[in-house]
Amino acid sequence: MASGVSRRTFLKATGATAAGAYATSVLPAWAASEKSLVAVSTPLTTFAYADVQLLDGPMKRQFEENHARFQNLDDDRMLKVFRQVAGLAAPGEDMGGWYDLTGFSLEGNDFRGFIAGHSFGQYVSALARAYAVTGSEATRAKISRLVKGYGETLDPKAKFFVDYRLPAYTYDKLSCGLIDAHEFAHDPMAMDIHEKLTRAIVAYLPEKALSRAEQRSRPHKDTSYTWDETYTLPENLFLAYQRSGKSFYRDMAQRYLEDDAYFNPLSEGNNVLPFEHAYSHVNAFSSAMQAYITLGSEKHLRAAKNGFEMLQSTQSFATGGWGPNEAFGEPGTGQLGNSLTTTHASFETPCGAYGHFKITRYLLRVTKDARYGDSMERVLYNTILGAWPIQADGTSFYYADYATTGKKVWYGQKWPCCSGTFPQLAADYHISTYLRSADGVYVNLFTPSSVQWSDQNGKYGLKQKTKYPFDNRIQIQVSGSQAKEYTLFVRIPGWATPNPVLSVNGKQISGPVEPGTFASIRNTWKDGDLVELELPMPLRLESVDANHPEMVALLQGPLVLFAVAESQPTFDRNALLQAKATKNATGDWLASSIDGRTVSMRPFMNIDKESYSTYMLLKS
Repeated sequence: MASGVSRRTFLKATGATAAGAYATSVLPAWAASEKSLVAVSTPLTTFAYADVQLLDGPMKRQFEENHARFQNLDDDRMLKVFRQVAGLAAPGEDMGGWYDLTGFSLEGNDFRGFIAGHSFGQYVSALARAYAVTGSEATRAKISRLVKGYGETLDPKAKFFVDYRLPAYTYDKLSCGLIDAHEFAHDPMAMDIHEKLTRAIVAYLPEKALSRAEQRSRPHKDTSYTWDETYTLPENLFLAYQRSGKSFYRDMAQRYLEDDAYFNPLSEGNNVLPFEHAYSHVNAFSSAMQAYITLGSEKHLRAAKNGFEMLQSTQSFATGGWGPNEAFGEPGTGQLGNSLTTTHASFETPCGAYGHFKITRYLLRVTKDARYGDSMERVLYNTILGAWPIQADGTSFYYADYATTGKKVWYGQKWPCCSGTFPQLAADYHISTYLRSADGVYVNLFTPSSVQWSDQNGKYGLKQKTKYPFDNRIQIQVSGSQAKEYTLFVRIPGWATPNPVLSVNGKQISGPVEPGTFASIRNTWKDGDLVELELPMPLRLESVDANHPEMVALLQGPLVLFAVAESQPTFDRNALLQAKATKNATGDWLASSIDGRTVSMRPFMNIDKESYSTYMLLKS
């Protein structure tokens, strides 16, 4: 792709001033405020990956499945395309699918060789985060081999990217993988390789972030060359700046903020989401958040907050998913309801969930607003926890299907984008469950898990016991080497009405327990203290959009209950709201349709190959 500025001019303009790399730390890069590399210290921070342990449950299962899958993926296969282009010996089988060098045919709808090596950086990132959780020496050794192997293929001009279809797309993922390898696996070469790659990649990038429309307006070989995502680059460039202290990363990040067509109008409350590619533009919100954290830019914070509000209010299904056919639609036109009869590609599940978790985690850290935890939870239980695991040959779950009659299916091409985001997201469950502030600990997600932390006076922890969301009770056991005063903040979901009950050692707390907030309990906590939360979970209905009030989803607590049926059933409203729980292994509820059938209503994570309807029809 032609660039409007030469590599030499770009590097001169950005002034590659080395501020000196600072010492390897187990803290996230953005937490390095003491180095004056960030303008904003967020009120909430994440715990280290190793501080949180997931206990038996679907989140732990997904993490372990993904860790094992990529730990056992052959190094030579992962490195093969890079070695082939570098003219090095390239043993091992082809990866296949999107990952290979050749085979792509837009006319033939064959995506083999679509973006060679595109997800390598994500696999390294996921392994680095898994190492941060587990401390597995085998995982650390694999990361070291992959980083070294990739570095051996990288020449000063990064010729791998000559005539490459989506250079920004793949560079961004390599950037993330190398940063994480350095940060979490303490790889000594990763940031040097990162800098070499970054200084070379500018020759293949445009002079600024280009929208899809701008890419289409410039000369291109075919439409696929107009799908690059330069507007997602700043997040990892800001993180590279925080990791290394080198200002050229910060300056490059600023250059690729898509202010003109995206962040400026969003910051002013103008909805420019319609007709954009959905996942990548949600992913770009995280770049706006890093612009706020790194530069102190209030404009970019407003853009991210406004954009996410528009996502939820104009683009989201009851599941929390969005982006049918990977695109945003025009609000007020009934685009979501219309999509139920026109597509089975309703939500790009692992990628969309990964982007959704990132932006809600950023916004939660900045605002302490429980609504972002609610949104994260909805996506968790109704989309990604229902995704099938990645297979050894790269067969992957991609789209959730919300059509009038839907089914789970495998994606037709091997190693797609969702094979890269899924293992990253599963590792990030650890840093999404609990957060910390100067005065306490926030319990954001309810799942069997524990968190531990230390200070100069002792060691402390929390352990959750719960069958949530299939049971409305959560127990939080407190531990500590000595009594300690701090505040425990517990998310009370916005749907939890009426009258959630929060108690300590059997006594209901006197402070407010309001849905849509974090209830705060200030206490001198002792080892063995028990916090209990009981949430009301009445059934409720949500229509798909204002233009289709007769198409409704049935929800109970955070769960959407899908109608398991060969065709979309019709219900009387009251009959649907009077569904009865079965307490069976799949968490079914039973409801009577207008034709007298008893229909099982089942959570997405427990659906396998059955036909189902996300939305039911109400009798007029």
